[in-house]
Amino acid sequence: MRTDLITPEGYDTLAKELDHLWREYRPEITKKVAWAASLGDRSENADYKENKRLLRQIDSRVRFLRKRLDALKVVEYSPVQEGKVFFGAWVEVESEQGEVKVFRIVGPDEIYGHKQYVSIDAPMARALIKKEVDDEAVVRTPDGEKVWFINKISYQTPLA
Repeated sequence: MRTDLITPEGYDTLAKELDHLWREYRPEITKKVAWAASLGDRSENADYKENKRLLRQIDSRVRFLRKRLDALKVVEYSPVQEGKVFFGAWVEVESEQGEVKVFRIVGPDEIYGHKQYVSIDAPMARALIKKEVDDEAVVRTPDGEKVWFINKISYQTPLA
């Protein structure tokens, strides 16, 4: 199951990607395809084949982004969330062995390219929802259960 939630920053990132693909990258590749097609025999034209492949990938991504952006629900920060872990929170947790992790709970569309982002669908995030500082969360993993203690929660700035 994929949750249809996203932070405002994540939504802006996807919207900018869509805009870039549609307004800049796709027209550039379309020109290359037209140029390569004008050279004649397309069956042995590597430029034509490669750029047509790129155009198909761009069109596929554009279709995906348009559908996804329509389906997503942007979750804005609310002061009511303070003190508890909810969507969009930066959280610092510590294991019983002293291992410390810091991450932000975001939508599944936002985690790519961000080492400190964890999907709301991940077992860690699910275990932390509605918990407070000094609470313990039991995370069920394929390796068994692991206990984590919440040290800090922030919604405004990343934790150091």
